[in-house]
Amino acid sequence: MIDLTDEMKTAIDNALADQVPCILATASADGMPGIGYRGSVMAYDGQNLAYWERAKRGGLRNIQTSPYVIVMYRNPATRQAWKFFGKATLHETGNVREAVKGRTVQAEIDRDQDGNGFAVIIELERVETMAGEVLMSKD
Repeated sequence: MIDLTDEMKTAIDNALADQVPCILATASADGMPGIGYRGSVMAYDGQNLAYWERAKRGGLRNIQTSPYVIVMYRNPATRQAWKFFGKATLHETGNVREAVKGRTVQAEIDRDQDGNGFAVIIELERVETMAGEVLMSKD
């Protein structure tokens, strides 16, 4: 069962302010990996992460063809670190988009110059330590 701890939620929600933005890893349909920072990652609820997609580059193209992703959080100062595995879903309009936008850190909203960003929800399937120990699993 996936049920993010309060410690995880707080760490992820404050990652950008703590200067340790999360890293998103994706793969294209043919398996070519992609990786990049996402300053807007948040604990959407106990079973899902979310972020504001504003760049619309390689990571987005990968998610559109292969929705499985990994989000890595690591803070060397606190020694907190986790890998979150899940399936990403795009929300270009609607209530989920607006809910994520409303919770997105202002610095990321300010970088969305055209205002056409949208929400990505990551339905978590597994949470691991950096050493690969499974902490939580959907099944």
